[in-house]
Amino acid sequence: MEDSAAPKRSVTVADVAKAAKVSKATAARVLGGYGVVSDKIRDQVVAAAAALEYRPNELARSMSTGRSGIIGVVVGDIQNAFFSLAVRGISDMARLAGFTVIIANSGEQLDAEISAVDLLIGKRVDGLIVTPAHCDRIDHLRQVRRAGVPLVLFDRNIPELEVDAVTGDDREAAIAATRCMVEQGHRRLAYVSAMEAEGGKLADIGRISNSAVRERVEGFVQVLTEAGLPNPVHYVRLGATDQPQTDDVVKRLLSDSAPPTALLASDSLVGLRVFKSLQSLGLSIPKDISMISFLDADWTSVTVPPITIVDQRVYEMGKLAGERLIARIEQIPLTAERLQINTTLVMRGSVARVGP
Repeated sequence: MEDSAAPKRSVTVADVAKAAKVSKATAARVLGGYGVVSDKIRDQVVAAAAALEYRPNELARSMSTGRSGIIGVVVGDIQNAFFSLAVRGISDMARLAGFTVIIANSGEQLDAEISAVDLLIGKRVDGLIVTPAHCDRIDHLRQVRRAGVPLVLFDRNIPELEVDAVTGDDREAAIAATRCMVEQGHRRLAYVSAMEAEGGKLADIGRISNSAVRERVEGFVQVLTEAGLPNPVHYVRLGATDQPQTDDVVKRLLSDSAPPTALLASDSLVGLRVFKSLQSLGLSIPKDISMISFLDADWTSVTVPPITIVDQRVYEMGKLAGERLIARIEQIPLTAERLQINTTLVMRGSVARVGP
């Protein structure tokens, strides 16, 4: 009696060819997606493959075609809705082009990012999309370039690397949000970020290694300087990496001799933490303090009042990054450039007018 528990033999290209009544070479062309065959023959092979439940040997296909059909993506924090939306956009674009996506999470830690890049290169990915944790420590990304693997940066820009980068218009977005608060009479404004920094205070904008954060802080400071407000970096606070740290950042801000009357949160996770911190202190938005957050995350529209946000159109950013990488994989001649997606300030009820 045949052992029903015995493993089933893998269906081969030869099996499909026999069932479709074509040569093995013709079946391989159809299943591998290369070469030219008639529609009738293609339909025969596809039907036979489906009937036999044929599954391609990806390693063998990569050896014969020089491609794995896989795109690697390294993001900063998959828990952050920003990166979740981006990955959805990348994955949707990749699927349409016939690629599979492998996702790695760096946690915004350089060592984890380097390990993830090495692992994905070892998997023979056809291209990489990376959100660099530090824009000033890029030897591993230079190695990707030297290996000839197409690379697209996401959310962060490194001009000296001479690769495509898909970002938001970070400086202009921060200018619009800050200007909104200034126009409502606010003169003491804080910027809160999860970027780690010794002591939690900003010493030198130019040394911020995350290009997105740096450009947002530059936009924030520009508006305060233009408004003639003294010491515009005084209320720029870093280190809101988790809820306890954010609680500490907010408490120190509010214990200042002249506490801020408005806050700009650098991303939706920071914004939610800041919101919870203010709630725990019994403060009301915008009666006691005004607030704007980056990203139209779900939580921002269900609070009372809803939070004014910078709509970053992250899904579109992800689709554009995927599209650009696929163009590079297909060797379409393009000049390396920074592709910026415009943001929009969506006014809700979290910014109050103060003063006369």
